Amino acid sequence: MLVRFDTEWIKRKMVLSRSTARLLVLTAFYTLFLLIGASIFSAIEGPKEVERIKRLKTIRNRFLSKHNCSVAKELDDFLEQVLEAYRSGVTVTANATMEPNWSFGQSLFFAATVITTIGYGHVTPLSESGKMFCIVFAILGIPLTLILLTAFVERLMVPSTLFLQFLNSRLGHLYQPFNIRVFHLSIIATLVITIFFLVPAIIFAAIEPGWDFLDALYYCVISLTTIGLGDYVPGDWPGQPYRLLYKICITGYLLVGLTFMMLMLTVFYDIPQLNFGLFFLLRSDEHTMDPEKMCLHGGARIGPKYNPQIDEPIRESIRVKPRPGDLSSPEDGRP
Repeated sequence: MLVRFDTEWIKRKMVLSRSTARLLVLTAFYTLFLLIGASIFSAIEGPKEVERIKRLKTIRNRFLSKHNCSVAKELDDFLEQVLEAYRSGVTVTANATMEPNWSFGQSLFFAATVITTIGYGHVTPLSESGKMFCIVFAILGIPLTLILLTAFVERLMVPSTLFLQFLNSRLGHLYQPFNIRVFHLSIIATLVITIFFLVPAIIFAAIEPGWDFLDALYYCVISLTTIGLGDYVPGDWPGQPYRLLYKICITGYLLVGLTFMMLMLTVFYDIPQLNFGLFFLLRSDEHTMDPEKMCLHGGARIGPKYNPQIDEPIRESIRVKPRPGDLSSPEDGRP
């Protein structure tokens, strides 16, 4: 028996495999980029933080040894040193474990917040070289993050579109296409809110000391909208168990959560009736749109306007050569 192979189907599968391979390579490169950035941040900022902690400990011990005859100026200097160090994420208290802020887990978390533009600001580079590297790392990492998240959103749009087609096949005879698309958006928004806001809020409220459900939900919303105020940061309490693993998990949560947030916004903007930005366009803006979009949206004529003489149809004189039998006409009266 001869087996016929569909060459077009094979070609499509090969193209899909190549695109999947490219996406995997991009994901691996992004992960490597993030790990290298975390290692460099840890190597640059770690010694600087240790030096600042030692200096703060020395000031603290000197203050404690002189507390019986302390001077107001010494107390003010000590408080200024404490506040300055606290703004950089360094603290020295009696009940603190003094785990460094620039360990690999903390550096990975910091690197992720930089290139995702969340930027909590609770930990900042201390050295000049760290600040310079942070600038370069952000300039390279932010576009890379956008490319990677966009690639994942394009992949997620495939099952999302299939689900929309399924809804159209089941509900198309009952509802208008706009209503079905809004229902489709509502389902995706419900899943995103449940999986990436409500469930993580419950988990953070159970793990983080001093956080209730509202605090945890507030952190999730502020983080996944890339506002990143930095007033609530998980994993920074003294004595946090499995801090490295915890920070890595939070980094993964932020990246995956941002991807699905972009998916939800993409589905929203795919509904023309909900693209409210079109209502704020001026009439002059309609003539300066992208020519390809103009052709797709209305088939409008793109190009310069010509004068009437050129637009008028060209008249041509056409001479018809008569056939031999048509030389005589009935009006001639000839036989």
